[in-house]
Amino acid sequence: MPPSPVSPRASRRALTFIFVTMLLDIMGAGIMMPVVPYIVRPYSADALTIGLLAVVFSIAQFFASPLLGAVSDRHGRRPVLVISLIGAAVGYALFGVGGGLWVFFVSRIVAGFTAGNLTAAQAYIADVSGPEDRAKNFGLVGAAFGIGFILGPSIGGVLAKISLTAPAWASAGVALVTAIFGWFVLPESLAPERRRPHPLHVGDFNPFSLLLTALRTPRLRALFSGIFLSRFAMMALHTNFAVYTLNRFHYTPAQNAVVFTVLGVTATVSQGFIIRRLSGRFSDRLLLLVGLAIMTVGMAAVAAVPVGWLLSPAIAVLAIGSGLVQPTIQSLVSSAGTPDEQGMLFGANGAITSLTAILGPAWAGLVFDHVAFTAPYWSGALLLAAAWLAIRRAVPA
Repeated sequence: MPPSPVSPRASRRALTFIFVTMLLDIMGAGIMMPVVPYIVRPYSADALTIGLLAVVFSIAQFFASPLLGAVSDRHGRRPVLVISLIGAAVGYALFGVGGGLWVFFVSRIVAGFTAGNLTAAQAYIADVSGPEDRAKNFGLVGAAFGIGFILGPSIGGVLAKISLTAPAWASAGVALVTAIFGWFVLPESLAPERRRPHPLHVGDFNPFSLLLTALRTPRLRALFSGIFLSRFAMMALHTNFAVYTLNRFHYTPAQNAVVFTVLGVTATVSQGFIIRRLSGRFSDRLLLLVGLAIMTVGMAAVAAVPVGWLLSPAIAVLAIGSGLVQPTIQSLVSSAGTPDEQGMLFGANGAITSLTAILGPAWAGLVFDHVAFTAPYWSGALLLAAAWLAIRRAVPA
């Protein structure tokens, strides 16, 4: 695929804008993390309810991501980003209003159906990046995630001292400001002559049809398998880790926060700095395989550590591997399509990621309860090893 016809200076400016846009968006989500259970508690104290709120968001996102990706291929990335951010603002505001459990579910469904921000951001980066720069530029998204999830929960914890709903309104405000920023400051990355000329058709509304289209070649099948398996393993860790540390090592929330901070900081350094030094010197395929191997070791170490204090080093190893995997696998996905297919490819990627957010936590809870405390992490290591094998066999050197 030919590089985007933009000057290096314009490309750097556009990447700065998209980084700030994603950072503000992720901070808005992070602000809500410490308070969601407390806002919902007057209506339902069940852990299942909190889990279902995440599940309905992921289900809505699964159906919306491919469609929003297809829309961005035809009408540009900026409108999809702005619509997504406005949807997030509405969702957060509904959380602030409350008044009934059904309101919280509506808020997550609205946010899920408009959650095309990551899809559009990834397609945007593909638009303005040459082949040699894609991996390091995709690392900016990971760096934004890491910084946003470090700053967001801290800000949310401070705001919660004012009122429980203050973080919800702050998140709505951040999303709205980011939407305004995106519309008036962020330049459009997909020129009209590079857009898909055909109008939307019925298949664009069917995520399964779009997934089948995206999986039409062995290379893409391997890459999307790698995305599914690695994200599945990580989603199991994200949702099960606090239960694991409580039951096995009797960790407190503060001790868990330290480990997740290690994860966030290490992932930020890995995707924001390390990948930028290695990309161009080594092939994306090699970096991806090395990253998956490191992730496999890190996930197995999380299961194998005999004492709690070793969890932080194990998580750091896992985060370093993930920092190599995420940007390089997105770069390889991008290079497999033409300029007017980037939204479709990353829409399919978003749908697959949403599936892992639905299935991964369920698997982790099932094997944790019925097999062993360490089962989510041993099985995660096996899945990561399977991803390594699939990509090594199907992606040419």
